[in-house]
Amino acid sequence: MTANTSSILALDVGTVRIGVAISDSIARLPRPMMTLVNNEDFTEQLRQIIDNEGVTTLIVGLPRSLNGEDTDQTRLVRRFVADWQADVGLPLFFQDEALSSARAKEELRARGKLYQKGDIDALAATYILDDYLANNPTGSGA
Repeated sequence: MTANTSSILALDVGTVRIGVAISDSIARLPRPMMTLVNNEDFTEQLRQIIDNEGVTTLIVGLPRSLNGEDTDQTRLVRRFVADWQADVGLPLFFQDEALSSARAKEELRARGKLYQKGDIDALAATYILDDYLANNPTGSGA
C-alpha cells in the first residue's frame, strides 16, 4: 500500500462470526478478507487489521426486515458497534445488508466448490462493501 492509499473495511456481524471485506480507496474493488470469531478478542483483532491495512473508514452491514424495519438483529448489531466504536475512532457508516448472506451462499454454491460458513460471511461483507461503494462514489458516507 502506498502512502496515498487508504482502505475501507466492511463487517458482516453475526452472533458467532464476523465476515470482513476490504477495498482500497482508489481502485474501490472489494474483496473478502477473512472471518473473525465474535468474542472478547474482536476489538483487538479489528485494531490490528486497521493498523496493518491502513483502514480509514468502517462499513457495518445493518440487517433489517424485508420492509426496512429494525429487527432484534438490527438492535444487536447497533449495540455491538456501540461497544467498540469509540475505541477504534474511525468514521463508521451502516449499510443495508439485505439478502447479502443469501447472495453469498448462492454464489458459492454456483461455483461448485466446497465452502464453509465463514466463506459466506466474508463474501457477504464484500457485497455490503460493494453496495456502500456503489451508493457513495465519493466515499463521503451514507
